[in-house]
Amino acid sequence: MENPAAEWKLPWDGGCRCGKVRLRVTLPPIVTMACHCTGCQRMSSSAFSLTMAVPTPGFHILSGAPVVGGLHGASKHMFCDYCMTWMFTRPEGVDEFVNLRPTMLDNPGWVVPFIETFTNEKLPWATTPATHSYATLPDPSLYEGLMREFADKSPRPR
Repeated sequence: MENPAAEWKLPWDGGCRCGKVRLRVTLPPIVTMACHCTGCQRMSSSAFSLTMAVPTPGFHILSGAPVVGGLHGASKHMFCDYCMTWMFTRPEGVDEFVNLRPTMLDNPGWVVPFIETFTNEKLPWATTPATHSYATLPDPSLYEGLMREFADKSPRPR
């Protein structure tokens, strides 16, 4: 399709649990993932975390001021300063995209993890419908093909 924004029904709005921080996505995601690592399990208080990699120019904070939470390390895990919702991550050394928790979107029901990572740490009962599964992270040489496949085959908002 010649207009990705129309195909993806962009823009998408979203926000934290209390609504203090509101955001907008204006470019299609690069990929969606479920991460089973124990760090994500603990930070999300769940079996895995969901991530939607959004190109940085297509990610906008509309209101509120997210604060760094989690480990306060090189990767910046951003939270609402009031309700403490984990909203997105700015990965260390990566300026090209933001890892948005897709459940922050007002309409997240269409989002399906395309890749699942760190399955070597997953809880034995945890399953996802991900197309690709990796014990840790995919080899970097695979990312270009995975992103192309995601762009071609992933579900779109309805």
